[in-house]
Amino acid sequence: MKVRLSGITSILFHALLFFAVTAASAAAKEKAPFYNVLRYGAKNDGSKLATAAIRKAIEAASSAGGGTVFFPAGEYLTGPIHLKSNITIHIDAGALVKFSDNFDDYLPMVPTRYEGTDVVSFSPLFYAYKQENITITGSGTIDGQGKKWWAFAEGESRKSSDSKWQKEFHRLNQDILRPDLPGVVERGFLRPPFIQPMYCKNVLVEGITIINSPFWTVNPEFCENVTITGVTINNPPSPNTDGINPESCKNVHISNCHISVGDDCITIKSGKDRAGRKMAVPAENYTITNCTMLSGHGGVVIGSEMSGDVRKITISNCVFDGTDRGIRIKTARGRGGIVEEIRVDNIIMKNIKDQAIVLDMQYAVTKPEPVTERTPRFRNIHFSNITAQVNQAAYLNGLEEMPIENITFSDINMDAKTGFVIKQSKNIELHNVQVNTESGPSLDAENVKMLEIGGFKTYTPHLHAPAIKLTNVEDAFIYNAFPRPGTGVFLLLNGKDTKSINLGGNNFRHAQTPVKMEQDVKENSVQQALSK
Repeated sequence: MKVRLSGITSILFHALLFFAVTAASAAAKEKAPFYNVLRYGAKNDGSKLATAAIRKAIEAASSAGGGTVFFPAGEYLTGPIHLKSNITIHIDAGALVKFSDNFDDYLPMVPTRYEGTDVVSFSPLFYAYKQENITITGSGTIDGQGKKWWAFAEGESRKSSDSKWQKEFHRLNQDILRPDLPGVVERGFLRPPFIQPMYCKNVLVEGITIINSPFWTVNPEFCENVTITGVTINNPPSPNTDGINPESCKNVHISNCHISVGDDCITIKSGKDRAGRKMAVPAENYTITNCTMLSGHGGVVIGSEMSGDVRKITISNCVFDGTDRGIRIKTARGRGGIVEEIRVDNIIMKNIKDQAIVLDMQYAVTKPEPVTERTPRFRNIHFSNITAQVNQAAYLNGLEEMPIENITFSDINMDAKTGFVIKQSKNIELHNVQVNTESGPSLDAENVKMLEIGGFKTYTPHLHAPAIKLTNVEDAFIYNAFPRPGTGVFLLLNGKDTKSINLGGNNFRHAQTPVKMEQDVKENSVQQALSK
């Protein structure tokens, strides 16, 4: 027998069913591993330090095997937050987490790394040590309130080492391996990084906005499987407030980030000098893609702390607009380490104040020395599909005892005040490279061996400056050149060690002087006949 419900009875039945489902859903959420910091004593009006309340929420989640520590909308004031395994910090839209600028709140000091040197110092703002599956996510904002840190580091700590924090630092770091050159470690006041997991696995930082970092902003150390995606970092002009610095990590993925900072936007490092060589943990297997970089000393930078090696890095599909440099790889004698297997592809650069590309092994000026473990190496680095508006196109500067080796440039278009400068290098190739300069050569190479230049061109030739200038270059092959009308000298050869310059398949009909050799160049240096 079927029972028919009346209209009112049907409405009541469905209403009761809706409330039952809603209550069940709410009960399920209440039982879910979700830990609201307000329930542990935090205030979301910024009136009370929430460090203890946040710690309680993390401990509760950790005791249950993991969960999400939740910051609903509002303003929170806190000291350092120490993450444990299987913990997600979720900062909701409308939430602002402000970190205290009272230096005492970052005591006791903890094991950390500062510019490639392993030390014990102030706790990072977000810190994790030997943990797994840790996440910081959400649409909210975290504020490091770095102004006081910057002022003390640049002011008082330079005057003396007598503050209680400096004394504590020196007490805890008597036996550390210090950098070869004295500096901030000797002063003993090391600002904390904003987010620094150390020796962790499976780290995710996603979606959040980060502002006013005291020091480096996102700085994983010795971690494996790190993902940083959809993050916005805004630091004002300020000392050493780099954006993302994964150091001595393996399998790092950086994507869809927007960065404007007081130092380098993204930097790859692996330890400094003896300390870095002793740890011998490379930075390897990094992908950087779909990011925009605005203010910063460099867009993507490798080094100068690269003593533990940097290898297998890809950088692609990024825009740099207003950085001082685009791609910068830097080191110096004493670092040791190898930078190799790097690929940079599909990059747009605009309003670059200095160079689009830098490979500099003399970041600190030093004298030549025998090749030892102190000697750094750059090799197997490749650039392609780059469009740039810059001050200088590129600067490559190797060491006399260790030239930069096996570097290629392919499908490059640059408008620059000055062109490529390449020194102390070997096995260098340029294919389909266009450099339009305001003055001087588009390519100036000195002390280079094995140089291949194919399809090189400039659309702004100069009557009183060569398109290509080679000084003490040995074994060069220049082919498929087609100088544009208005070219004075296409190729200028200089230096007594210039030899074995080979030319083929070139059309020099628009060049007033295809090749000019200075007096110190031997007559037989050019191996093939020239034709117009």
